[in-house]
Amino acid sequence: TKQSCYFRDLTEEFEKVGASVVGMSADPWDRQHKFDEINQLNLPLLSDPDRTVAKQFGVKRLGSLPNRRKTFVIGRDRQILTVITSETDMTKHADEALNVLRGTT
Repeated sequence: TKQSCYFRDLTEEFEKVGASVVGMSADPWDRQHKFDEINQLNLPLLSDPDRTVAKQFGVKRLGSLPNRRKTFVIGRDRQILTVITSETDMTKHADEALNVLRGTT
């Protein structure tokens, strides 16, 4: 929740660099919709309940454990600019993504 809300709070900063923020989890769409309503994210949330995309991006964990927390910054040319990882620092993902997009890293 903290990570998602931090991305929400930085929406204008992402817009300034021409970026879009999209969230994805293994939660079913109805659960994500409720999460969005409660937290007023107003961000696109994608559902990957069978974790097919998670596997393709290397974030799927074995069994029923949640996916690893990773942020992928993808350029307009569809190339991955950077991958940000942290399981504990919920502001690191958005802060580092903005730094990359601003060209300050």
